[in-house]
Amino acid sequence: MPTYIVLGSFTEQGLRNIKDSPKRAEAVGAMAKKAGASLKDTYWTLGQYDFVAIFEAPDDVTMTALGASIGKLGNVRTQTLRAFKGAELKSILGKVT
Repeated sequence: MPTYIVLGSFTEQGLRNIKDSPKRAEAVGAMAKKAGASLKDTYWTLGQYDFVAIFEAPDDVTMTALGASIGKLGNVRTQTLRAFKGAELKSILGKVT
């Protein structure tokens, strides 16, 4: 299943309710499961982004819809990156001419 890395920043609303962040992460895990994806892990971070989350989803459409559903709640702004494991990259590079 494809892997996605989500970089996130809290909105003003998310910061006002920062203490709810762990509960919101659990809720996102449930949302992902309902969508056919899975939240593998969440890390709260220092620096440009407030958190990093690792998801697996069956396809880009599922992950895009999940990202929109998360964003619609108004607590975070996200940037989603499609991640490739070593074996996937080898397959991709095998097609490079």
